[in-house]
Amino acid sequence: MLTTYLANIPSPPQGVWHLGPIPIRAYALCILTGVVVAYFWTRKRYADRGGDPELAVDALLVAIPAGIIGARLYHVITDHDKYFGPGRDPIDAFKITNGGLGIWGGIVLGSLAVWLLFRAKKVPLSPFADAAAPTIALAQAIGRLGNWFNQELYGGPSTAPWALEIYERVDGRSTGQVLEVVQPTFLYELLWNLLVVALLLFVDRRWRMDRGRLFMLYVAGYTFGRFFIENMRTDPATTVFGDIRINVLVSALVFLGAIGLFIVTTLRARQLNSRPQ
Repeated sequence: MLTTYLANIPSPPQGVWHLGPIPIRAYALCILTGVVVAYFWTRKRYADRGGDPELAVDALLVAIPAGIIGARLYHVITDHDKYFGPGRDPIDAFKITNGGLGIWGGIVLGSLAVWLLFRAKKVPLSPFADAAAPTIALAQAIGRLGNWFNQELYGGPSTAPWALEIYERVDGRSTGQVLEVVQPTFLYELLWNLLVVALLLFVDRRWRMDRGRLFMLYVAGYTFGRFFIENMRTDPATTVFGDIRINVLVSALVFLGAIGLFIVTTLRARQLNSRPQ
């Protein structure tokens, strides 16, 4: 058993540091790092597509607050039993620093905010969306490191060499005692997101995706992997239709929607290109 543990992935000894009364959270730092990387990469990709890179600043300023609000709303709605009902304090729904963000709500509300921005500026959104597609996937991969620091989003017991050790923590610090050894589903999603980044770059370089189709492929690629990874997780989650985790259902529906939209958009593009000039 000892040799197995030595080959496993250890969890960080803590996920929060304090500068006096100010808590520095590794989860927030990972998300912030992902946002910064995505911002600068999006600027470059959008400029290469002929867009004004300064629009990336405006998009960032509206996408971040809208994305955070949307992600929190999705979490509160899908895990409402944690905040409403007997023995619960609804005020906790506003305590975002305690954790709880749903990527679906973040993408939807963040994308809506950016769409409204580009509509107001009378600039087509699709070139920007295609430029941002791989950068968003990369930001998600970086952000998943925050789950490692928080010792969260993992699966069932595992004896694999890459299994994750979950430590007992007292006052936020590890005691070194291993409570369980589990599937690191956060790591699987991180690696899947990096694969999606590589695939999007290959597809875009090979066929030069436009009309928002690269963004559609990002959505389809991410949800395809999330469907399987979500099924491996064992953390408490809202279920529907019996014991189906709600994020599994959402992944499947969004995947089908993205693929359908990609097909329709591609067929329309071919029809327009086939018309005599």
